[in-house]
Parts: sequence; C-alpha cells; structure tokens
Amino acid sequence: MKNKTSTLFLITALLALLMGVTFGLFAALQYLIPEFLKDLLPFHKMRPFHVTTVITWIVLCATGSIYFYLSQVEKFKLFSDKLMKTHFIVFLITGIGIYLSYFFGKMEGREYLAFTPILTIPILFGWLLFGINYFKTMLKQVKNWPVYYWMWGTGIVFMMIHLTEAHLWLMPYFREHVIKDLTVQWKSYGSFVGSWNMLVYGISIYVMAKIKGDHAIGRGKLAFFFYFLGLTNLMFGWAHHTYIVPTLPWIRYVAYGVSMSEWIVLGYMIYEWRRSLTKKEKDSYPLAYRFLVTTDFWIFVNLIIALLFSIPAINFFTHGTHITVAHSMGTTIGINTSILFASLLFIVSRISAFTKKEETSIKRSLLGFNISLFLFFMALLVAGARRSHWMYAGNDTSFSNMQESLFWVYMAFFVFGITLTTSMVFIGLPILRKLINGLRL
Repeated sequence: MKNKTSTLFLITALLALLMGVTFGLFAALQYLIPEFLKDLLPFHKMRPFHVTTVITWIVLCATGSIYFYLSQVEKFKLFSDKLMKTHFIVFLITGIGIYLSYFFGKMEGREYLAFTPILTIPILFGWLLFGINYFKTMLKQVKNWPVYYWMWGTGIVFMMIHLTEAHLWLMPYFREHVIKDLTVQWKSYGSFVGSWNMLVYGISIYVMAKIKGDHAIGRGKLAFFFYFLGLTNLMFGWAHHTYIVPTLPWIRYVAYGVSMSEWIVLGYMIYEWRRSLTKKEKDSYPLAYRFLVTTDFWIFVNLIIALLFSIPAINFFTHGTHITVAHSMGTTIGINTSILFASLLFIVSRISAFTKKEETSIKRSLLGFNISLFLFFMALLVAGARRSHWMYAGNDTSFSNMQESLFWVYMAFFVFGITLTTSMVFIGLPILRKLINGLRL
C-alpha cells in the first residue's frame, strides 16, 4: 500500500480509543473503590488521561481518514508526503509528552487541555502542517469543491484558531478578570469541539456519497445549508455553555437553537440517504452503512436531552451533574465514534474484505455497543438526577453519604462500561488487524 502514513494515523487512533476506554473504566472503578490506583494514578490524573486519549482518538481518526481519502480514494497527489510524515511524528511525540506531563503531575492547563501549556505549541505546529498540505493539495487539483472538502478545510483552520484561543488565559488581561476568563475558556472549548465536528461530519457526508455512488449528496443545497449552520454553531454555539456568565437570555436560546438545528439537519440527511439506497448499495459496504444508521439513532437520543437542557429551569438543576456527562458522552461515543467507525470500516473494506465470520462478529458487537451505551447513558442520567436532588433538596445529607447512596448506580455504570468497552474492542480489533496487514501490502 502506498502512503502508509495515513494508515499509521488510523492505527494510532484505534490504539488511543482502546486506551481511552480503559482509562475511563479505571476512573469509573475509582468511584466504587476510591483507593484503586490512588497512589499511582488518582482520579484527578485518571480523568485527564481518559479525556485527552479519547479526544486523540477523534482527532487522529479524522485526520487519518482525510489523508487516506485524498491520496488513496480520490488519487490526489499530496503536496508533500514529508509534511504528512512530519505531522504524524510531531503528534506522536507530543502525545508521549502529554502522558508524561499527566503522570508527573505537570497539569497547569485547563479543563480538557490539562497538560502543561507549552505542549500546545507542537500541537499547533502539527495542525499548521496539516493545513498547508491540505490546501496546497486541494487548491491546485480541485475546483468546485463539494461540501465535505469545505468542512475539512474549515475544521483545520478553526482548530488552530480555537486551540490558540483556549490558552489566552495565560495572558494577565484575561486571567485576572473572572468573567472574561470564564467566557473565553468555554467559548474556545465549544468552538474546539465544533472544529472537530466539522472534520467528522464532513467524513460522514463523504462516506454517504461514496456508498451511494452519488456526489450530488455533497453538492446539494441542503448539504451547504448544513455546512453554514455548522459554521455558525462553531463560532456562536458555545453561548449555551456559559449559563453562569451574565448575558442576555436570547443569546443562549439562539445558541441552543443553532446547536440542535445542526443535529436535526444531519439526522435528516442520514435518514433521507438511508431511504434512497438500493439493497445493492447497502450491501456494497454493509458495516459502514450500519454504523451510519446507528449515528442517526444517537442523534435522536442526544437531541431529546439537548431540548430539555435548553429549558433554563431544567438546566439550572442539571448543570455540573452526571446528566451533562451523559450528554457529552452520548455525543462523543454515540455520534462521533459511530461515524468514525463507519469511516474505518469503509476504508478497511477497500483494503481487504472481511470474512463472513468477522462481519457477523462486528454486527453482533454493534448491537452490544448500542445496548450497552444506552444503559450506560441511563445510569449517568440516574446518577445526575440523584446528585441534583442532593444539591438542591438534600437538606443536611453529607456529600459522602450521598456518594454512598449512589453505590449501586455507580456499579451499574461500571458494569455497562465494561460491556461497552468489550463491544468496542470486538469492533476495533478486526479493523486494527486489517490496517496492520495493509501496511505490509
């Protein structure tokens, strides 16, 4: 196989996923047994390990998929293979540096980016290399871009902007003013997520177009409406995260409306695409098709939760509880991970076909994935509701007593986490084997 670096991105992404869910299981176990790994990796370290590694899965898989599609599927000549290789090496070395930063307690950063801030410099450098390679490749060889090319380019540019913005707190002008600091922090994080959503959602439209064999999917008015809606959400949708910042209510309502509209349009696009497929088209990439359909289900589930969150009276009671965690994990696992698995399965199907046994195993694991994630999701909602009740109607109940009362909820959370992790392992390992074998071709 030519251009093996894109495959290395995908292999590293899958390894990050498997490591990330393992860290998540360990963190869940620490809720049940607070002394578990306390001396080596206490919860305040375990959580950043989990969060950063899962974000790494999303970023590397999206990046590797885009490189693969451009060079292996579209057969474009990349501006520079050396830039792509350097990009991979920079991200790999930086990832090791982040792990060392966490392990040795060098955690001067903020939420989601807790590592020592100096490591942001090579991360930004890697995105700059990606951007140069992407635009130099595309501007020379492609005219009249379909929507997914616009989404990928936009995601790359805004990722650099908002990663930089997320570190403005290092400047006294922001750090010494609480409202400015808090607003910029959550604004940048919301836009950071919106940037990787541009990459991931663009991948979903690309895979749909390839399975259908119809590039009109990426060129229609609805697709470009979705792009501009996503761009608006990327820039302004963060406002619904800042309930504790004094601002006009209508700003939050508009932000909620934009965020939910983006999901509605993506869900509708997948639904209409699914209806339009012939049996032959579905059977051409059956596993990728199933994971995209799964995405539609999780869009629906998360949309219901988001609609409830948009009601200020409900948001007041749920903010800062496990209900918010359920929403974010439902989005990260149910939507983003389903799309990325669809991308990987599409890619692997072009390298080497799965055996019937492997295909059956992945289909069963997908069923286990959906059931486990739903039960996992419900356990988080119950834990969040109980915590909210304690916060606002718990009278004199101590925090420790409240935590003890949630033991069986946390136990269910841990058990469903194990089954969810097992399902992802059984989905991921056959893909990983195919990718590794592809390196030898």
